[in-house]
Amino acid sequence: MSTTIAPTERGTAPPPDTGAPSRLVGVLLVCGIVSSVLYGILIWAIRYPGYSPISQTVSELSAWGTSTRNLWIPLGAVYTLLILAFGIGVWIVGRGRRSLRIAGGLLIAYASLGLLWPFAAMHQRAVLAAGGGTLADTMHLTLAGTTVLLMFAAMVCGAVALRGWFRIYSIATIAVLLVFGALTSADASKVADDLPTPWAGLWERINICAFLLWVVVFAVVLLRERRAPTNA
Repeated sequence: MSTTIAPTERGTAPPPDTGAPSRLVGVLLVCGIVSSVLYGILIWAIRYPGYSPISQTVSELSAWGTSTRNLWIPLGAVYTLLILAFGIGVWIVGRGRRSLRIAGGLLIAYASLGLLWPFAAMHQRAVLAAGGGTLADTMHLTLAGTTVLLMFAAMVCGAVALRGWFRIYSIATIAVLLVFGALTSADASKVADDLPTPWAGLWERINICAFLLWVVVFAVVLLRERRAPTNA
């Protein structure tokens, strides 16, 4: 079962010429793959003494006062630049395809939020439980919710733009995000109250990895699509 391109509003196949150098566009799309690999390493490899990736959330790695914050912030900035480049690549490839162009715009918006994360880090659990939360914690929750919405919207638009197995794969990925997102949300209040969350980190990482893998597959599909005309 192959992945096909959804027709444009006029019912014709979109023009392959994007008006940008093919090599540049290829590099931008590859940035999506690199961004997912980098972020996957970050969420599993970085930790401070006593930190558990199974029971603690990813946000706790960049929380105010943690020893990992100074490492997470610059590496997170690299991820932001990479996913921004990928979004631009999708936008360029989306010339003549409304859904694909919207997907690129949504990914650009998703990446742009990365500029705000360093200023919207959460406080550590003990601080929150003691009533030490600040505006930064409120911003953190707001950004998290907005980020999730942009992720979902980008995936939906990508699924609309590309038919075949990729659409089915995207729907399955969205289902995974809904299930494990609900499990993660159920532990949110426990984090703020400094209560045990034995699986919160795992549920959240499954969610994140599902999206990271979707970005990789999306990038590969678009790269293969761009090479297809030259191999015909």
